[in-house]
Parts: sequence; structure tokens; C-alpha cells
Amino acid sequence: MSDSNSPTSSRGAGVFNSSSTSSSSSSPSGAASCPSESLSTDRELSSIPRATPSITPEEVWEYPSPQQFYNALARKNMPAPEKYMDVMVDIHNFLNEGAWNEVLKWEGRHRGECLEPRLLRLQGRPRDLSPLARISGWFHGVKPFDRHDWYVDRCGKQVRYVIDYYEGTPENDMPVFNLVVRPAIDDFGSLTDRAKQLWDNAKAKYLPETK
Repeated sequence: MSDSNSPTSSRGAGVFNSSSTSSSSSSPSGAASCPSESLSTDRELSSIPRATPSITPEEVWEYPSPQQFYNALARKNMPAPEKYMDVMVDIHNFLNEGAWNEVLKWEGRHRGECLEPRLLRLQGRPRDLSPLARISGWFHGVKPFDRHDWYVDRCGKQVRYVIDYYEGTPENDMPVFNLVVRPAIDDFGSLTDRAKQLWDNAKAKYLPETK
């Protein structure tokens, strides 16, 4: 089934996308075969609960180190200057935190059945346009530069979320990213969530509360 209506969005300023969170099975080439010794290998913990057993006592996802980020870009034939790695990792982490916050807003509709949703896995799909992104491109001529599918464990039920990443209009000489986050319409429950969100958005816009 398609994943078309009623997204929510999140904004964030930064300089790079977050597609490198997904692992790559391609053989290292170029700079990846000669990793830098000057880049940090320290990793930061996210606030995103992990559904699968974690090697960290906090049971949350870990973000890649600058060295891992550098290697991942090189594997994808997207080498970048080492001096930008720290900033790129910071933006990568910031965007993922924003995406998870948007997921939690959707999951808030299901607090009665699950108080603590967790991220099971994620998949980078930068070459696959979602139906919503394709339709938006037809009307506005703008396509996302990246796409992720996040699989959330809702206390035993797996729910897929689609996240499209867009470049926004720079503000104060800083690039801006827009995240469009919504549950994929894989079942009737997700379709209902999308319909309810669409109705809520319409009410907020056209039927403001009267005093």
C-alpha cells in the first residue's frame, strides 16, 4: 500500500544529510582503504531506545564516530574533507534526534497500548522516492535528497515510518533541513492514524477554537 497523506515535519539547520546512518555492504574504496588517524573514534549515545539487545547499558542506539562516518562516506564514493567530519556527525545526530521526536508524536496516539516505543532498525533508501515525495515533486518540483525507513517496535507490533529529508531555505547563512515523517500505510491502523492527523491539521488551520 502507498504512504501518501498527512505527514508531520521537523526543521533543523545544518550542513549535511543523515543517509550514512545505514550500513553499506559495498567494498571499501578510495579514502576508506586508508582511514585517517586524526579522526575521533568516540561515539555518542542517542536518546533513541533500542528494541534489540544493545551493547550499551543504556539500551539506546549509538551514533557513528567521525571515523566511522568518514569511512561510510568513502564506501559510497562520497568522500568529504576530514575537517568537516565533526560538524557532519553533529548534524547527522541532530537530524536523527529530530526524526525520532516526530515519530514519538505519532506514537503518542497509542499510549494506551505502548508507553515506550523503541527503534528496531532503520534502512537508508536515498534512491527510492516515496509516493508522497513523488507527488510533491510533480507539484512543487522539489525532491528529497534522502529517505529513511524506520521500523519501530510498538510493544510487540512492528510499525514502519517513512522519513523524507529536504533542503530548506537557508536562514542567517545557515542551511536548513526539513524532515517529513509519517507512518507508512502498511495496515489499516496506520491509514487511520494518517487520516486522523490530516483531520487535526485541517481543524487547526480552518476551524480555530472559538472563545
